[in-house]
Amino acid sequence: MTDGKNGLSYADAGVDIDAGNELVNRIKPAAARTKRSGVMAGLGGFGALFDLKAAGYEDPILVSATDGVGTKLRIAIDTGYFETIGVDLVAMCVNDLVCQGAEPLLFLDYFATGKLELDDAVTIINGIAAGCEQSGCALIGGETAEMPGMYSDGDFDLAGFAVGAMERGEDLPAGVTEGDVLLGLASNGVHSNGYSLVRRVVDVAGLKWDDAAPFATGETVGQALLAPTRLYVKQCLAAVKAGGVHALAHITGGGLTENLPRVLPEGLGAEIDLNAWELPAVFEWLADTASIAEKEMLKTFNCGVGMILSVSADEADALKALLEEQGETVYTLGTVVAGEGVSYKGALL
Repeated sequence: MTDGKNGLSYADAGVDIDAGNELVNRIKPAAARTKRSGVMAGLGGFGALFDLKAAGYEDPILVSATDGVGTKLRIAIDTGYFETIGVDLVAMCVNDLVCQGAEPLLFLDYFATGKLELDDAVTIINGIAAGCEQSGCALIGGETAEMPGMYSDGDFDLAGFAVGAMERGEDLPAGVTEGDVLLGLASNGVHSNGYSLVRRVVDVAGLKWDDAAPFATGETVGQALLAPTRLYVKQCLAAVKAGGVHALAHITGGGLTENLPRVLPEGLGAEIDLNAWELPAVFEWLADTASIAEKEMLKTFNCGVGMILSVSADEADALKALLEEQGETVYTLGTVVAGEGVSYKGALL
């Protein structure tokens, strides 16, 4: 094949295929660390293969989830701190999967940018791999798209795709009944929801990302707000295996008010005591700085509770102890009651 004329190349148009290939090579060790039973091939193929029988399933039902990390990415981009945003991406997907009773098995990412900055991309995908390791699923593939003209300089977007499985008949929610106890697992801050409002509050406060955070000792505003979303997978699966768990609700966009009813049968609601836990400082600061009403806080943010379990009253103490052994801070929030939606007593603020 001859080179022909010295005309335009793909690189001249802003797409560096060699950089993309180098990225794959550099992330292979991170992906290899996430390998688990069932994985049939490494990165580089046109598709990724997974053997459910080798993973130990006899009559599996597949569960899938997809998500991103929203405008939290804006803070990562503005600060240049990319170490944990990949953990957020994984958490937003696998924390949803476990609510169905599924074990996350595999994860794929989509990373799109105007110009591929190799070191930054490697850092981001290493974070994705770390999230996969923590949740027991394999980083089995993905796509990196360099699209000049679609994104401003330095901008990028992330999407995640997770697939999990359960044995037939073991899906959740199941058996939720009046009198169930609601156990809440502590969050690690804002997680990955409500950041359009968070960024607005930071602006109202006149703060910059590198200013000292008024709600976190020894951290900048940007560092504190980039605390990664907690992964609840292994802890919740252990609780489900122990028995007595009827439902799991990941507290994401919509807060406690909107997410908990998603796992409650028709005719049942939840009563939560807002005095059952201490509101983390970041939420107090957000509410005070922008005069955000309690009702708005509860339907926007997790307010310190990242996952809620509806459990049998007879098993509540044992499950609380098991979760604490798994390293969780567990709050007894309230109970399932007759009615609809979530009602609150006590005061959040």
